Amino acid sequence: MLQPGNVQMVTVLRETEIGYMVGYDTEEVFLHRNEVVGEIEEGDSIDVFLYFDHQGRLTATMKTPLVTTENYNWATVVKVLPRKGVFVDIGVSKDILMPHDELPGYRGVWPDEGDEVYCRLKVTGRGNLIALRATDDEIEDMMVEATPSMQNKNVSGRIYKTMHEGSAIFTDEHFIGFIHRTERKEEPRMGQRVSGRIINVKEDGTINVSLLPRKQEGMDADAQMIYEYMESRGGAMPFWDKSDPVDIQERFSISKAAFKRALGKLMKEEKIYQEEGWTYFKR
Repeated sequence: MLQPGNVQMVTVLRETEIGYMVGYDTEEVFLHRNEVVGEIEEGDSIDVFLYFDHQGRLTATMKTPLVTTENYNWATVVKVLPRKGVFVDIGVSKDILMPHDELPGYRGVWPDEGDEVYCRLKVTGRGNLIALRATDDEIEDMMVEATPSMQNKNVSGRIYKTMHEGSAIFTDEHFIGFIHRTERKEEPRMGQRVSGRIINVKEDGTINVSLLPRKQEGMDADAQMIYEYMESRGGAMPFWDKSDPVDIQERFSISKAAFKRALGKLMKEEKIYQEEGWTYFKR
């Protein structure tokens, strides 16, 4: 039986003007000439992937899909429809919808174009093909346990799950990690590629990751940000090292400790000075 979403072996039944009819004695489906890989002729047994075309008709391609109803893989988001979900490229002529109920409840962390989601296909009760995101179990099946020697190492990977307290990351090394909301400046999207460092290796081989820069790196970036902010205000700002931590967080999205380190760097470089609650450029 011809089943959408799978790769099946079929027989080339006959050639038409623009392609081939393939299938079995009692069932056949159209294979367009543009979907043929290599050379085929009547009577050949070939592998095809079956999916629904833009008119909703079951059709075949000899191109190998990235995902099927049985196999997971990373698929790139190519279009976002806020009320429907996101479309992913699975390597065939038609992109597949990952519906909104497979995505985070908060629209702000939905995947964007170019992000990648780990998914497989499913045939709905109405006979449509959709993409399902991977379960935690599927991700864990690919996991490699991190060792204590990885502490403080840099890692990169994709966000595969977002939660109130933070985000789950699957790294290029196949480590599973958690990024607490205090270890980032902004919340990453599902499917977004991020880079950080390992701040803890747990007994089960999973890791905690921080997206915040190391102190020295952070100080350089924070100092540059503060300097540019002062520049935009003509060389002065109503903040200094005794400013309220809440005010600093609201304005600069950094802690008071980081703010003071950055001011210290700028003062050491003799670029600024402080006076009565304000910080000024040195002229």
